[in-house]
Amino acid sequence: MSVEVVTFGCRLNSAESEVIRRQAERAGFSDTVVVNTCAVTAEAVRQARQAIRALRRERPQTTIVVTGCAAQTEPQTFAAMVETDRVLGNAEKLSAGAWADAHTALDRTNGPKAIVSDIMAVKDTSAHLIDTFAGRTRAFVQVQNGCNHRCTFCIIPFGRGNSRSVPLHAVVEDVRRLVANDYREVVLTGVDITGYGADLPGAPKLGTLVKQILKAVPELKRLRLSSIDSVEADRDLLDAFASNERLMPHLHLSLQSGDDLILKRMKRRHLREDAIAFCNRVRHLRPDVVFGADLIAGFPTETEDAFTRSLDLVAECGLTHLHVFPFSPRPGTPAARMPQVARETAKERARRLRERGALALMRHLDAEIGATRRVLTESRENGRTEQFTKVKLAVPAEPGKIVDLKMAAHDGRQLLAA
Repeated sequence: MSVEVVTFGCRLNSAESEVIRRQAERAGFSDTVVVNTCAVTAEAVRQARQAIRALRRERPQTTIVVTGCAAQTEPQTFAAMVETDRVLGNAEKLSAGAWADAHTALDRTNGPKAIVSDIMAVKDTSAHLIDTFAGRTRAFVQVQNGCNHRCTFCIIPFGRGNSRSVPLHAVVEDVRRLVANDYREVVLTGVDITGYGADLPGAPKLGTLVKQILKAVPELKRLRLSSIDSVEADRDLLDAFASNERLMPHLHLSLQSGDDLILKRMKRRHLREDAIAFCNRVRHLRPDVVFGADLIAGFPTETEDAFTRSLDLVAECGLTHLHVFPFSPRPGTPAARMPQVARETAKERARRLRERGALALMRHLDAEIGATRRVLTESRENGRTEQFTKVKLAVPAEPGKIVDLKMAAHDGRQLLAA
């Protein structure tokens, strides 16, 4: 084994894991596992620590390097673990020089175990020039990193820094390179991709970038967006949804709550009616669109009535794919100092919200029976529709192909192709 990367968290981490593997191998690492962590919840940090301990039990002689958002926000937590050999911050994990220094440091008995710099001092983001994604049939292109907003529950800006964008021409070249390597679908990813471009000359918006990619790379079959903040969606982005079928009809929204008071206490920049209006507008422009959303249950001060408004938002926005999180207080965030909802109450509300999401997914799956969809095969047995709905194939197919399939049934979680 050379370098293996175990990835937790978001699509941006998945994209960066390819860079990490390449940089570590070039620096001379071998028989190494890199754990690319997530810090979005306390549970994510716990899972990363659990995975590190398991790796050490299974591979006592393997080098273990820990990086990612949790390593950035809690470097001493991971440096104190006897199972880890080195800890690298979020800036260092993409740096050839940092990996070279870390490899040299493995032979030393002194010196810091954790190499983690001030992420807020990082001022730009470069294209990563990735050619392939091992084991994946869709490619991820980082267009942006960091976040300028300070939602009261969120620790991610302290793990990722302030918002900074990859220049438009570099993104286009990344996409062109991946398409030349036979990727049929590209996903634009970042921490706050609808904040794209504010730091670039001329301040281009995400919609400008999307239109330029679709125009400059006509061979690209499918372009998909990762999570967006609906309040930042610009006119060009909506126009691209309305006018270009190569932009996939699936949007994952950062909604978080359906109650206005809770949204204000979260320091979100939209209200309930804004979310509903946005979904209605996009659905009018693109009737086949499917929405996913992040929702938090049990945010501090959330009453049962406030939670009910989040439950109701699933139907009012027409949500299908839900990511539900029971609130997890992150040290150093304002929400951690607010009056807390009992942990068991938050977990019970999350369960109810997931049940509501399961019913919404069931309705979507029911409506898909009999439809013919263009499916990107992810393995010989599975794929995804344009709306990102899972499909189990009836006949094994080569991964990475787009095939027209009729939907015959579903099992409550995924469609079953005829």
